[in-house]
Amino acid sequence: MQGMQKENMSSLPNLPAQPGAARGRERQSLVDALRGFALLGILVVNIASFSSTYYGVGIPDPMAQSVLERAALLVRTLVFETKFYLLFSFLFGYSFTLQMQSAEREGKAFAPRMGRRLVGLWVLGLVHAVVLYHGDILTTYAVLGAVLLVLRRRGDVFMARCAIGLVLATSLLWAGIGLLLEKAGIPSDTRTAYADAVAALAAYRGTPLTVIVQHLRELSQIWWITGLVQAPTALAMFFAGFIAGRRELFVNADAYRPLFRRMLLWGLVIGVPGAAVYAFPSIRLDNTVRELYGLAATLLTAPFLTAAYAAGLVLLMMTPRGRVLEGVLAPAGRMALTNYLMQSLICAWLFLAYGLRWIGTMGPLAATGIAFVIFAAQLVLSRWWLGRFVYGPVEWLLRAFTNLELPPMRRKPAAQAQRGSSVES
Repeated sequence: MQGMQKENMSSLPNLPAQPGAARGRERQSLVDALRGFALLGILVVNIASFSSTYYGVGIPDPMAQSVLERAALLVRTLVFETKFYLLFSFLFGYSFTLQMQSAEREGKAFAPRMGRRLVGLWVLGLVHAVVLYHGDILTTYAVLGAVLLVLRRRGDVFMARCAIGLVLATSLLWAGIGLLLEKAGIPSDTRTAYADAVAALAAYRGTPLTVIVQHLRELSQIWWITGLVQAPTALAMFFAGFIAGRRELFVNADAYRPLFRRMLLWGLVIGVPGAAVYAFPSIRLDNTVRELYGLAATLLTAPFLTAAYAAGLVLLMMTPRGRVLEGVLAPAGRMALTNYLMQSLICAWLFLAYGLRWIGTMGPLAATGIAFVIFAAQLVLSRWWLGRFVYGPVEWLLRAFTNLELPPMRRKPAAQAQRGSSVES
């Protein structure tokens, strides 16, 4: 392993010894802030499923017909969809290397430790999917994390080729499906789609039991979409993040500043047109074949736009004013798992039969506004919590299961000035 690491690091630029690099090794605050930023984008997309049963089924939402609502729908589709789960996936791969370093420092075997962590993540994801949100990503991450665990000793070139191949294959697959549908001339079954949306609305407004039953029904129907859209592209970003972690991309952010600038430029040049090709058919919903071609386009180009988002934010946070933003976002990222599950808990109470039953009563504009309010509250709560405790509550639980011991929870006064990294988040 050590020999391979030396080989992988041989192409790095000469990195200056500087206090910032040492500080980054201790806290990885940029990673935390990026993860906090990713949480916002994920919430904006996920709340669409909570607020409307018409989301993602290929038919227009009756609550999104005005010009203002359609503009909000366009922004969500263009800016947020298919991008932020990729950033979250990239950071999962990056944090995988931090977990490896943590195990090495503590003299613990990494594979059993990570195996337990992935099992714990899968169990949390399963409960999350059944009770709160059928679009859960944690179970997928747990399975894909096992793949990364097996391949962690492979070189950067192998992982880069796998990442590129996964993105290309997934994009070509959906373009091929669109081509087959175009050649076959099969019309869309909108009548069934409307009936399913109405039935789902009744279930989500019914009782907690009907919500769970509906989740189970939808999980049985969408698993193959997860397997053919999210899973391969997420795994590709796992590989990319793992390579970046090996090269300590964010620890040595100053040395990589030219790379971040190129990522921002080319990410926008390639990513924005692909996002537009995806967004406009997705809000019109009048041509299934065109939607599939748009999906293929965004699957191919979204990694570039995601890279532009990350690079732009890192460059901003390397400025004096940007460090303020880093300080605001980082606490939410340090307890990302808690915040992700909390977002679903709040949305389930607001929109489903667990609480207010707001589903189907508002359009994309109001739902997106609620997402920003929830995230703002999480920023405040995360900062307050980590001022008193070492870990988020779910992070503490997962860490205890991972290490088979109860970690300290309450922060000691002497440690207030040096808060721990989110290596475990």
